[in-house]
Amino acid sequence: MWQAQNKVSFFPFTFRDFFIFIGIFTCAVELCILLRMADSSDGFASPVFVLAVLLISRFTNGYLFGTLAAILSVIGVNYIFTYPYWEFNFTLAGYPLTFLTMLGVSLVTCTMTTKIKQQERLRVEGEKEKMRANLLRSVSHDIRTPLTSIVGATSTLLETEGLSQEEQRALLEDARNEAQWLIRVVENLLSITRMGDTRTQLSKVPEAAEEILGETARKFHKRFPAIQVAVSVPDELLLVPMDAILIEQVLSNLLENAATHGQTVTQIRLSVQREEAYARFSIQDNGCGIPPKELPQLFDGTFKRSETPSGDGKRNMGIGLSVCMAIVRAHGGTMEAKNLSRGAEFSFRLPLSEKESQAL
Repeated sequence: MWQAQNKVSFFPFTFRDFFIFIGIFTCAVELCILLRMADSSDGFASPVFVLAVLLISRFTNGYLFGTLAAILSVIGVNYIFTYPYWEFNFTLAGYPLTFLTMLGVSLVTCTMTTKIKQQERLRVEGEKEKMRANLLRSVSHDIRTPLTSIVGATSTLLETEGLSQEEQRALLEDARNEAQWLIRVVENLLSITRMGDTRTQLSKVPEAAEEILGETARKFHKRFPAIQVAVSVPDELLLVPMDAILIEQVLSNLLENAATHGQTVTQIRLSVQREEAYARFSIQDNGCGIPPKELPQLFDGTFKRSETPSGDGKRNMGIGLSVCMAIVRAHGGTMEAKNLSRGAEFSFRLPLSEKESQAL
């Protein structure tokens, strides 16, 4: 299935590629005309058209327009820019070798640039496939463990007589907490699947960053009332192009990781600020920090803590962080984590314009 989805068409046609081909080739012709008006020599045309073939191959898909540009370049140099002008002349000394060499160079350039782009696409698809495979391996335990706890709690309620109201309430609360954990795992699964779907386009709308932070902090406080969350936003209104639901999920995952894995966390600072053409979101806690050896693999989806305070292996933060990274990258942003003098900081940057998003 994966191989079928990644079958490459060598001669695809799109109007976008067609207009790119027409634009670049027309510019090459006009440039050669201007150069011939300024200089009577004929040697400039070949390198100009080779450059045109390179650019067309780089910015179009497949071999179609690159090959077409190479053939038309050889014809154009002979017919327009080699004496006698505006007619073919195959009797020139060295012509067959010269122009066959140019055609060969043009076709090789076209082939190399096309293969490089194909390899890059395959590399990206391979990374997505690896991320999905790591996710499936990691999530099997994350789903099985809370389900076992839910079944155990409900079985105890059904099969054990004489339980006090306090005991019944404790079992029901455990079942509810495990169910909430399952919901968050499923949300992460859906999000990372969406990030891996090349047909899915994010719907980014300018959102007020302070509203996103305020809503995220409010929801977090309901689940972790013992942890104080300080929200810091700039004085001026900061509008950030984003999919608000996905960015809220990123912030929620990071806040939950701080509360769950910081061990001694009592305060979290949630902030956003403008950094040139980007908005930088930051989550700082006063917990135990991140072991240095674990920092390099936090975001790759393979990370699992070997120990947790409760000894419960299901409290894994690798999946949540790989989802966060996938969402931020889909927005054209970057993400990082580091230790502070006390506690840890997770931060990510989102571009404030589509131009910066494409540059990253």
